[in-house]
Amino acid sequence: MAQSIQHITQKDTDYPTRLEQYLKTETPETIWARGNIDLLPGQNTTLSGDLWALFCSSKCPGEIILKAHDLAQEFRKAGIPTISGYHSPVEQECLRVLLRGSQPILISPARSIENMRLKSAWKDALSAERLLILSIFGHQHKRSTAALAHQRNLFVAALADKICIAHAAEDSKILEFAQIVLAWGKPVFTFETPANGSLFQLGARWIEMSYRNFPLQKT
Repeated sequence: MAQSIQHITQKDTDYPTRLEQYLKTETPETIWARGNIDLLPGQNTTLSGDLWALFCSSKCPGEIILKAHDLAQEFRKAGIPTISGYHSPVEQECLRVLLRGSQPILISPARSIENMRLKSAWKDALSAERLLILSIFGHQHKRSTAALAHQRNLFVAALADKICIAHAAEDSKILEFAQIVLAWGKPVFTFETPANGSLFQLGARWIEMSYRNFPLQKT
């Protein structure tokens, strides 16, 4: 199991150059990483350009919770790599499903990962070299805050190729975040339900699961 934490700076060849394209002056100088560094999107990566970011508001309708669970099952079966903070209840449920698979998983806490205790459910994935834990926060940030979570979400979205926002509650930070990411030109998808009307108004696209041909996307 990879236990040591690596420090990746903008001068390193492993540093993801795509970050500056989206984050501009907010591009982090250092990324702290623990796990299989080859999973980091950049010049040397085992990912296929199909890294999906997963987001969801903490408060979420029941029908969307079920859809998100099914989506995670589809990602696991199709071997699709994902990245997220995996913090909200729906995101945590998705992670629980994804950890049962064999596909790459990137986790980005909204706090420092130095001296962070590993969750037991993560250890097998680390041993299998299919898990990478990333942070853009130094040792002084021992606890997550709303401000750190916003910075983390932008970092995660900048790394991802495609983004699924399962749900963004009205007047939520996730809805504000969706506006920023859509302005970048990143492809953002969500579930077709009236509860996601605000996301569709912003320009999000519809995502549908299919066991034989994942994902089906309707623009």
